[in-house]
Amino acid sequence: MESGNSTRRFSSFFLLGFTENPQLHFLIFALFLSMYLVTVLGNLLIIMAIITQSHLHTPMYFFLANLSFVDICFTSTTIPKMLVNIYTQSKSITYEDCISQMCVFLVFPELDNFLLAVMAYDRYVAICHPLCYTVIVNHRLCILLLLLSWVVSIFHAIIQSLIVLQLTFCGDVKIPHFFCELNQLSQLTCSDNFPSHLIMNLVPVMLAAISFSGILYSYFKIVSSIHSISTVQGKYKAFSTCASHLSIVSLFYSTGLGVYVSSAVVQSSNSAASASVMYTMVTPMLNPFIYSLRNKDVKRALERLLEGNCKVYHWTG
Repeated sequence: MESGNSTRRFSSFFLLGFTENPQLHFLIFALFLSMYLVTVLGNLLIIMAIITQSHLHTPMYFFLANLSFVDICFTSTTIPKMLVNIYTQSKSITYEDCISQMCVFLVFPELDNFLLAVMAYDRYVAICHPLCYTVIVNHRLCILLLLLSWVVSIFHAIIQSLIVLQLTFCGDVKIPHFFCELNQLSQLTCSDNFPSHLIMNLVPVMLAAISFSGILYSYFKIVSSIHSISTVQGKYKAFSTCASHLSIVSLFYSTGLGVYVSSAVVQSSNSAASASVMYTMVTPMLNPFIYSLRNKDVKRALERLLEGNCKVYHWTG
């Protein structure tokens, strides 16, 4: 037992990243740095627009602001470490840092998952029960749903991390990824513990399935309600409030499915890492663009925010 613990604690972990070719490192560094800055800036603008514009102080935009905050945290758990590794030309990460990164990272995909389901419920109540909307989706319910999402996500991350802590890693562990990802770690362990591996793979799928089922049910009810509207203008107005959310849901679950399939079916480590980029970087980066382009209220709020900042800058200058 001592030797197992010793092996588990003192193994060296190496993040292999995308390529061993040093000539591509600068290109990868520049690409991911620019994507990270765009992601953080875009989501911060969404948050600032919602905070500063009083007409956006509604449940839908409350959840959108939290989704933007989660997306910033989502990318910040992995990309800065990868950029530092490329800049310092070091691939090593300590056992403790690897487990910590994995644990923190696991919180945010589940939060995205739950927030998208909560936003679908919000749209369901707004369209199917418009007269009762402010009574049902009140401030207290919004806070409770947000807290519940955080609690379940953190609990899931802790459980998964505790399972990984029980696994044994032999010698130097080379992770064919740019961050400490749960599936990659489970494949590199020396332990042959089927129940642990089953829980590690089954629980995330179950949580995603529950949230996705809630989204499907909400939109089934929404489509039925929109179908009963007599005028084309009324149908368009009702559907337009869901267009941005539907786009993000499609992007999030399609990329998430791609990551799951690539890690479970495809044997190429590069394919898994590339699919993870779509999930961990591209989706959070595109979310602000989707809402700013497809949602008129957010678009106007961003224009006012940027115009206000330009006026302040011009006046102080």
